[in-house]
Amino acid sequence: MRLEPATFAAPTADAAGDDASGGNGTAGADGHAARLAHQILRSLSLEQKVAMLHQHAPAVPELGLAPFHTGAEAAHGVAWLGPATVFPQPVGMAATWDADLIERLGEATGRELRGKKAEDPSVGLNAWAPVVNPLRHPLWGRNEEGFSEDPHLTAQLAGAYCRGLRGRDPRTWLTVPTLKHFLGYNNELDRNVTSSILSPRVLHEYELPAYRSPIEDGVAGAVMLSYNLVNGRPAHVSDLVQSELRQWRNGESVTIVTDAGAPGSLFRAEKYFDDGPAAYAAALHAGVDSFTDDGDNPAPSLAYLNEALEKGLISESDVDRAVLRLLLLRARTGEFTPDSDPYASIGADAIGDAVHVRLAREAAAKSVVVLRNESGADAPSGAGLLPLGSEPGTLAVIGTLGSRVLSDWYSGTLQDEVSIADGLARRYGGSTGAGVVAEEGADVVALRSVRTGGYLGGAGTAVLTAQAAAPGEAERFVVKDWGKGELTLRSELTGKFVTDTGDVYLRATADRVGGWVVQETFLLDRASDGTAALQHVGTGKWLRIEAGTASAALVPDAGTADRFVLRTLKSGHEAARQAAANAGTAVVVVGNDPHLGGRETLDRTTLDLPLADQELVRVVREANPRTVLVVVSSYPYALGALADTPAIVWTSHGGQELGNGVADVLSGDTEPSGRLPQTWFRRDAHLADILDYDIITSRSTYLYSRAEPLYALGHGLTYGEVHYESVALRELRGEGPQGSDQVELVVELRNAGARPASELVQVYASAPDHRFDFPRRLLVGHQRVKVPAGGTATARIRVPLERLATYSVVEERMLVEPGTYQLLVGASAEDLPLAVPFSVAGSAGSGRRAGRWFRAENFDSCHHLALVPETPLAGTAIAPADTTRPGWALYRHWSLPPADGGHEVLLDVASGGPAGPAGLVRIQVPGPADTWNTAGSARVAAGFSGALVIQLRSGTTFRERGGAFRLVLEGAVKVIRVQLA
Repeated sequence: MRLEPATFAAPTADAAGDDASGGNGTAGADGHAARLAHQILRSLSLEQKVAMLHQHAPAVPELGLAPFHTGAEAAHGVAWLGPATVFPQPVGMAATWDADLIERLGEATGRELRGKKAEDPSVGLNAWAPVVNPLRHPLWGRNEEGFSEDPHLTAQLAGAYCRGLRGRDPRTWLTVPTLKHFLGYNNELDRNVTSSILSPRVLHEYELPAYRSPIEDGVAGAVMLSYNLVNGRPAHVSDLVQSELRQWRNGESVTIVTDAGAPGSLFRAEKYFDDGPAAYAAALHAGVDSFTDDGDNPAPSLAYLNEALEKGLISESDVDRAVLRLLLLRARTGEFTPDSDPYASIGADAIGDAVHVRLAREAAAKSVVVLRNESGADAPSGAGLLPLGSEPGTLAVIGTLGSRVLSDWYSGTLQDEVSIADGLARRYGGSTGAGVVAEEGADVVALRSVRTGGYLGGAGTAVLTAQAAAPGEAERFVVKDWGKGELTLRSELTGKFVTDTGDVYLRATADRVGGWVVQETFLLDRASDGTAALQHVGTGKWLRIEAGTASAALVPDAGTADRFVLRTLKSGHEAARQAAANAGTAVVVVGNDPHLGGRETLDRTTLDLPLADQELVRVVREANPRTVLVVVSSYPYALGALADTPAIVWTSHGGQELGNGVADVLSGDTEPSGRLPQTWFRRDAHLADILDYDIITSRSTYLYSRAEPLYALGHGLTYGEVHYESVALRELRGEGPQGSDQVELVVELRNAGARPASELVQVYASAPDHRFDFPRRLLVGHQRVKVPAGGTATARIRVPLERLATYSVVEERMLVEPGTYQLLVGASAEDLPLAVPFSVAGSAGSGRRAGRWFRAENFDSCHHLALVPETPLAGTAIAPADTTRPGWALYRHWSLPPADGGHEVLLDVASGGPAGPAGLVRIQVPGPADTWNTAGSARVAAGFSGALVIQLRSGTTFRERGGAFRLVLEGAVKVIRVQLA
């Protein structure tokens, strides 16, 4: 609704001077929106303001304010609002390494969200996208939603998506993007009660950068908090919002929203607070502006907030700060000034616009990554199996995913989707000497109830029954094993999946596997007599055939479940073998259903392909040595013995144009340009525990892992033959006292192949002699270069020296250490044929000083240690990860090694409650041959808090290892600050 001029006068000079963003907010083009937000705020009653703090805010008719709600899902196209253009999953977008393309995807998504609002004015323009959690661990269930394991690449690519969602108008935002999920969120197992331990270095070097750039660039207007705890404190009351995010440029104006149900979790699942009023008050103080709880029912949240006001836990000024940010968010979209909204003309015809469909195809093709391309058995020596060319002969597309396009939880409703088989058929349908045959390679079975003798079947919307004396068309089911025995049954007659529609009866009516709780999968409980009972995974109930009606019903008691004999009517393996053997080239397609095995609420347990998929690939390879393996998945796999398949290609679930995009690359109509945005590790043993967020100590991600990957970050082949000839470095003079603030690398490339190549030149930094634990590889730059067939090209890549910074735990800031660095140049994090050393003057950080307090959390390394809250709402302390085992923190890098003798260590300590166990603190100093000697110790009584003085024994020396010492903690004790006196 529009604000009437009679209701709101033009802002006064004083009002114009107000800063809606709270001190360091966005200026210039945002000023009008900020002044308007202030003006509206002053006209609202306290009751009206409190009502705006829930996700679903009511209208204020007397002010002309319409109802409003935060949140419209838009991870890779508009979701949850019906048909819309569906682009590749975010991890697939990231595989393009193309910020310009991703910005266009964001803009198309923003325009379609505007189109949805034109259809339905209740649609909100606060887009809940993108996810910027770095892809730290490939088993994370939500891997598909993120961009890269590198935080800066994540920031660049997700920031581009934000830029598109935000739109190009300097004053009015197309939509307001929301960065998800702040902070340290990479596990689904117990996600709302586990604590992500983020040391200062991991926090500042790995976690925060993905959020900071989009916010400081002014392309993200909101941030969603995460379900987990960070260093023992729920993220929804984390002090990092105020101490970090709000301190960044534009940070004060960012709207902070909660994740769904998280406010209630603060006092229910997490039990961090006693009740709702205390939890909501703490969240508001911590920086939350909008509470997403209890769906579209704001009553419980408003009750908690009003009680918090009555108890004095929050004040009206606290409410005002949050409401002001929410009003600013709305004002940015032109909600209050529709006559000057440059996007007001966008209508419903923007949804599925032909331009967007072409863009979806471009994105699908550019996200395809060629992982391997060797010759088949009868190919010319040295020639890859790909591209297929114009006359590949008969192509057999084998596998369920070859004939279907799958959506995920955050997808829009697919329209006019093109499968890989469809895409290849369209490409080669009219070509001489080419043809496409699709074969699912799955068994078709009939299920006979042992007890009733009838075969299970049914058509249309009718309840399945077990009445047929022999299997007919309605009794034929396609069985697909998605891993670990979880399978789907699909009617061969109708193509519909067997599902529970909510009344405990089974019907073959589902178009796809889906839903928050999947209702279309079953487990087979096999017995020694060859029979099997069926357990419905979604409900845990068992299939029983009812007496009289013979209806297929779900019952809780496994003992009453019917047992079935499965008759194989068609062998999937035999059909796959025949199709492959009769084809010139076999294209076998395997991967995941985004709703199964790994997704929101469910982490994967292994990198391995499902055994059923592995066997299908083996069958196809044995039948035809000219086999192309296409992996369509939300995450990386370990391929094991299948890694020597002649040609291997990966794509994410690439949206509605998946098939056309894959066909474009396989045929060679489009040169492959996709590169992996994350490492593909060879085996599970190369991964740290999914709950271990300390990537430095655990040697995780491409940054620190020493494991040889299957495919490295940045890996991807072209159809050319690119050689890296030379690299030269040039320092670019800066204006600061340190001189050069960036360097330029000039890289000469040569393509010895017969096809042009789209080469992604990557630059990584290394510093073997760095005094801190510098990453083994650190991505610092990249550039796409077109290299003509038989020709040469030059890449010029600038590297800001600030990318070499590490976090100083002494000075508590990012610093570029002086010394020698190497810049490594090549085609991936492991394929780096060129290197150039250079020296950096840097700014050597000061060392620790005796006689000064420092935070205990600022250790140099640790073992079996946890970071915990200093107080419930602020500060961080250290404590043993398990009170039954000692943990230690190491402190080194002193400005001068402390003089020998007469030392004591002062600690700011807190222990458990008065009834808890006592604690023990020991100070250890280095001894010979990597030993550690105890120089002093003290017991900490139960319930003690305060200063603890540990006198070190006479003659204690700090000459070894630069004056380092270890603080060893045992029992229920935590340490906040440390001083060596």
